[in-house]
Amino acid sequence: MQHDDVAWAIINKTHCSHKVTTKTQQFCRNEYNLTGLCSRASCPLANSKYATIREENGIIYLYMRTAERLMFPAKQWEKVKLSRNFEKAIHQINENLLYWPNFIKSKCKQRFLKITQYLIRMRKLKLRRVKELVPIQRKIERRERRREEKALVAARIDNAIEKQLLERLKKGTYNDIYNFPQMAFDAALKAEEISDESESERSEEEEEEKEMEPELEKELQKSMETVDEFIEADSDMDSDADSESGKKEDAEVGSDFESETSDIEDISEKLSSKKKPRVEIEYETEPSVVISKRKIK
Repeated sequence: MQHDDVAWAIINKTHCSHKVTTKTQQFCRNEYNLTGLCSRASCPLANSKYATIREENGIIYLYMRTAERLMFPAKQWEKVKLSRNFEKAIHQINENLLYWPNFIKSKCKQRFLKITQYLIRMRKLKLRRVKELVPIQRKIERRERRREEKALVAARIDNAIEKQLLERLKKGTYNDIYNFPQMAFDAALKAEEISDESESERSEEEEEEKEMEPELEKELQKSMETVDEFIEADSDMDSDADSESGKKEDAEVGSDFESETSDIEDISEKLSSKKKPRVEIEYETEPSVVISKRKIK
C-alpha cells in the first residue's frame, strides 16, 4: 500500500526531480500535474486518487487514477475521450468525477477550458495567411555567381579546344584517332551533315531563282510589247512622226472671236492649275528606235 503522507514528506523536504524552485514559488514539471504547482493537493506522486486533463494531437482526454491501479504501472491511468462540444465535455467530467473532491473537479474544468481556448487559437492561425520572412543569403549568392562565371569560362575553353581538334582532324594532321571519345566524334559528324544539308538547300534555292529569272524577263517583254502597240496605234493617227502636237498656229480671226477665245483660255488655264502635275514618260519602239515623248496627266 502507498502512504500519501509519507511520499509527500519525502518529496517536500528532500530532493524531487520534477521540482523547480524560484524565489517566490515552487513549480512542478510532471506531465500529469493538474495545476503546475508543487503542492500537497496537486502533486500526482503524493496522491493515490488523482485526475487530470491532457491534449494529444488536438483531442482532449480525461485521465483518472485510483489506489487499485497503482500496482499495475501499465494500467495505472484510465483514459476517457472528451467530446468536441464544450457542454457535453463538461457533462462527461461531472459524470466521471461524481464522488471526487471538489478541488480536482474545479481544476479539471479550468484546465479543459484553457486547452480548448488555445486549440481554437491554433486553428485560426493555421487558417490565416501568415507572411514568411525569408533571409537573403548574400554569401551563397556571391558563391553561385562566381561558380557560374567560372563554368562559362571553362565551357568557352572546351568549345575552342573542340573546334581546333576538329579542324586538325579535317586537315589530316592526325593519321589515327587516339584517346578520342566516340560521342564527341559522332556529334561532330552530325554537325557536318547538318551544315552540308543547309548548304545544299541554299544551292537549290539559288537554282530555282535562276530558273525563275528568264520567265520574269519574258513577262516583262510581253508587257513592254503591249505598251508599244498602244503607242504605235497613236502614232498612226498622226500625219507625220516628227510633227509635234501642241504647237500654236497663226490664223486670222475677228475681234469678237478673239475675246471669246481669250476668256476660254483663261478658264482652261485656271482648270489646268488646279489639275494634278504632269509626268513625262519615254517609250522606245523596236523597229524605228525613235523616242517619243508623251505627256500623261
